[in-house]
Amino acid sequence: MSKIQAPKGVSEYFPPRSQYFEFVRETLISSAQISGYQLMELPVFEDTELFKRGVGESTDVVSKEMYTFEDRGGRSITLRPEGTAGVMRSVIENNLDKLTLPLKVWYSGAFFRAERPQAGRYRQFYQVGIEAIGLDDPEIDFEVIAVADRAFKKLGLKSYRLDITSLGDAQSRATHRKDLVAYIAKLDLDEATAERAALNPLRLFDDKREEVRAAMKDAPLLLDYLSPESAANFAKVQELLKSAKIDFTINPRMVRGLDYYTGTTFEFVSEKLGAQSGIGGGGRYDGLMEELGGNNLSGIGFGLGVDRILMACEAEGIFDSSVVRSEIDIFLIALGSDEKAYVSNLVNELRNSGISCDMAYGDRALKGSMKSADKSGARFSAVIGADEIKSGSLALKDMKSGEAKEVRIASLITEFKAN
Repeated sequence: MSKIQAPKGVSEYFPPRSQYFEFVRETLISSAQISGYQLMELPVFEDTELFKRGVGESTDVVSKEMYTFEDRGGRSITLRPEGTAGVMRSVIENNLDKLTLPLKVWYSGAFFRAERPQAGRYRQFYQVGIEAIGLDDPEIDFEVIAVADRAFKKLGLKSYRLDITSLGDAQSRATHRKDLVAYIAKLDLDEATAERAALNPLRLFDDKREEVRAAMKDAPLLLDYLSPESAANFAKVQELLKSAKIDFTINPRMVRGLDYYTGTTFEFVSEKLGAQSGIGGGGRYDGLMEELGGNNLSGIGFGLGVDRILMACEAEGIFDSSVVRSEIDIFLIALGSDEKAYVSNLVNELRNSGISCDMAYGDRALKGSMKSADKSGARFSAVIGADEIKSGSLALKDMKSGEAKEVRIASLITEFKAN
């Protein structure tokens, strides 16, 4: 019978690499939590209309990449391709905008896009995201960017850059759109590209084809059309970043891949990942909540790609035993079958006290059990036989240095609590 394999383009993590995946994800989440963001757990699938209205029908995400299907009730359902639209739907549905603003939430999990699989680009991928909803304030824009930057520095990443721009307010975009549409009208575009530009002309700045990039080389840039208020907000964000010593580059051609972005927009790029170099980004989305049937409240957030950040960490060689601590404190080995019940009860007692531990199972000889201890990655190991049970003491071996010290079995819990 043939083996069943994972679907093509799915990222999955198993030991020992899953340890590094968890370390990356938890570091990203921790940076959000210490900044006052609270968990929002979201559905993995939503009504398809949410993404059509929220993300934008001119985007590749909606037009080409969504996993959409009809459920048994005849409803059109889509596996979530991004997180912001789902957060906004939940805020509106549960009246969370009536709470103290800004509402600050974080989320994490798997997301889905039907893309051509390649290194760093998956059909199932993982993100950690945050959203700050309810206030249009450059200090919040700065905070959101700083949450991501702090997480990257905590991970030890060095070879990355921050690109920022402003996509302006409604007044800025309306003035710019007139000149941009006039410019695009003179270009010789294929039918599909022209239709895309008609829905949102800014999308052409995001087109990766060389012929389109060349055609858009002299197109008018939105940064040159910012209203006084938008320009002042963007200047304040830059000032705050400089004060915090967060380096950045202004990229006036950046629009990112989603239609809802306005105002401050940003992307973090790893210099170690080649073509798929974006490790996270986001921006402000004034008008999105109203578009989805809620109040006209502003918001800003980001999505950080756990898969690519993990790859960036590996490319920079930052993972070692000092970065990711072993999950097992002690590995216990029963010297014979008569001692296994004693060791099993001791392991359970240690676990009940919050000490991570494991033991050798089965009827392996001592040599095989010691190999299991080594493979477990435990910090310490100990062999327990009749003599150890009788004396109430054991030799606690440091698996890294090889040194051993005598410890009372009754004081093992105290020993590990102290360390």
